[in-house]
Amino acid sequence: MATIGYHCSHEQYPPSRLLRHLRLAADAGFDAAMCSDHFHPWTEQQGQSGFAWSWLGAALQACSMSLGTVCAPGQRYHPALIAQAAATLAEMFPQRFWLAVGSGEALNECIVGERWPDKATRNRRLKECVDVMRALWAGETVDHQGLVNVAGARLYSRPSTPPPVIGACLSPETAAWMGSWADGMVTVAQQPAQMKAIVDAFRDGGGAGKPMFLQVTLSFARSDDEALHAARVEWPQAALGSDALSELASPQAFARATAPLTPEDVAGSIRVSSSMERHVDWLASDIEMGFERIYLHNVHRDQERFVSMFSEHVLPALRK
Repeated sequence: MATIGYHCSHEQYPPSRLLRHLRLAADAGFDAAMCSDHFHPWTEQQGQSGFAWSWLGAALQACSMSLGTVCAPGQRYHPALIAQAAATLAEMFPQRFWLAVGSGEALNECIVGERWPDKATRNRRLKECVDVMRALWAGETVDHQGLVNVAGARLYSRPSTPPPVIGACLSPETAAWMGSWADGMVTVAQQPAQMKAIVDAFRDGGGAGKPMFLQVTLSFARSDDEALHAARVEWPQAALGSDALSELASPQAFARATAPLTPEDVAGSIRVSSSMERHVDWLASDIEMGFERIYLHNVHRDQERFVSMFSEHVLPALRK
């Protein structure tokens, strides 16, 4: 049976309110949760961006669910510090924390004032970071010179089992590469043909038998029109391509890039519907494709109604 989780969007809510949403989802019967890790929101309208690593400690204490996040070690974060942060969470909350890693977005990483590398360089840097983190979790003293540098680092507080490293990917090319070294894969809901291409590439690249996670961005409201409006206002960047998502460096740049988009443009990248039956059908197809953990992110701001309605109607239907 697939795990149905709740996605906590730091871009849309203050950390204290997001913690209340998490508790609400846990009490309502969601199985798990994950959160974003941003320095900036995508747009000014979203309006928030708490520090995920501070929040995760409180979140894991506040509920009994597993939690994970997607981060990009290598520029804003040194991999030794992420290794220490992840090890601390995994030691305090055994078997409940997972870490996904990706090559990142300029929106968050360029705040340190360094040049934003091309995709190939970012991928090489990411793999170096993962190798460093795994060595630290294994108790090694790490010296490394490359796209990241480490000198004499050793972790003294380590979990008995290190957190799994999940590869975050948006394209078949990245999925195939991550299949060879990641412990699993996480991607975002797209059109079925695009999702299948990513799944096939991950499996063919060495990921066969490894877990696959899916983050589903949706807009659920009392009417289709209200859901469509929320999708356009709250999450317009969903309609941009992966190059724009990784290269645009500020919320203002995203505002300019999304200004010409219509609600219908955005609806092509977000599951927009007021029908719970429609959402059940979409999610059942995801499960059939092989995703064993699915995290739901409703961009509409009425999280209380979303959690209540989905826990009453959608979760039981999927569990049957």
